[in-house]
Amino acid sequence: MTRSDWLAAIGSVLVIEGILPFVLPGVWRNALRRMLELRDGQLRFIGATSMLGGLFVLTMLN
Repeated sequence: MTRSDWLAAIGSVLVIEGILPFVLPGVWRNALRRMLELRDGQLRFIGATSMLGGLFVLTMLN
């Protein structure tokens, strides 16, 4: 991957991450509040699942 590919990927992530707080700030705030109540193990599971899903998508693109 070239440097511009990495920058495009990071830019895409930032746009996608910003959609929910822009469109539905109350829903986003409530989701964050609920995430604060989760145990560390639960958050790690969510993070690992997200990373594996992303790797799967990237693998399918290549």
